[in-house]
Amino acid sequence: MDRIKFDALIPVEMAARGEEVGVKKAHLAWEKVFMLSILAGAFIGLGAIFATTVVAGASGVLPFGLTRLLAGLVFTLGLILVIVGGAELFTGNNLIMMAWADKKVSTGLMVKNWAIVFVGNFVGSILTVIIMYFAEQFKFGNGSIGMSALATANAKVQFSFIQAVALGIMCNAMVCMAVWLCFSARTTTDRILAIIPPIAGFVAAGFEHSVANMYFIPMGLLIKNGAPDTFWKMINKTPADFPALTWNGFFINNLLPVTIGNIIGGGIMVGLVYWFVYLRGQKE
Repeated sequence: MDRIKFDALIPVEMAARGEEVGVKKAHLAWEKVFMLSILAGAFIGLGAIFATTVVAGASGVLPFGLTRLLAGLVFTLGLILVIVGGAELFTGNNLIMMAWADKKVSTGLMVKNWAIVFVGNFVGSILTVIIMYFAEQFKFGNGSIGMSALATANAKVQFSFIQAVALGIMCNAMVCMAVWLCFSARTTTDRILAIIPPIAGFVAAGFEHSVANMYFIPMGLLIKNGAPDTFWKMINKTPADFPALTWNGFFINNLLPVTIGNIIGGGIMVGLVYWFVYLRGQKE
């Protein structure tokens, strides 16, 4: 008779669970994957909105580290919604590489999943940006939220290519560790508590997340290119004060290198390492 087990899963069991999840994700119907990935883009966008709002006006008032910690803690909302609510996030799905390494998922299926999820995340993020732009929440706090959004977006498009790749690597190593820890969870509370420290940590440290940036940078771009004069008077700035903030800067200077880094950090540094330790050479 099997013993009922209530303890959290140990790492070798987590690896088997992670591989099983990867197989299921890779074989899910594309239209379901796409809809769930739109949700994930929106969920991460909600975390970004929360973070932008909380740190608005904090510069020069709170120490830099404390401001980043606050942003990180509230940004965890995004991955909590993804994991607990159920959605498909590109960075987390880099862990499908575990099932791929064990030859349970083909290269074609893995890349197809990543492509669909990446596009869906982008759609969900942009739809959230559009809604928030028309909501004019960026005017709240006498324009401090909009200023926070502009400053965040402007900083993100000024990394060198190598720097952005490195920041992306570190980011998704931590994101995928949060997902990995959730494989041990038995309850919703377990999952939430497993998510908070790694996600708060990557945000506080200034690491770069491709899907989060699908919200942060386009939001800054829409404010820069469309905000009314009354907003610019509130913050005592002009669009000319943000010359690096362009669509080309978004795609080339940030999204491309950060995505490369995210795949390396999540797929290789977490997924392949745990596959090598716990699954490589195992018999069915």
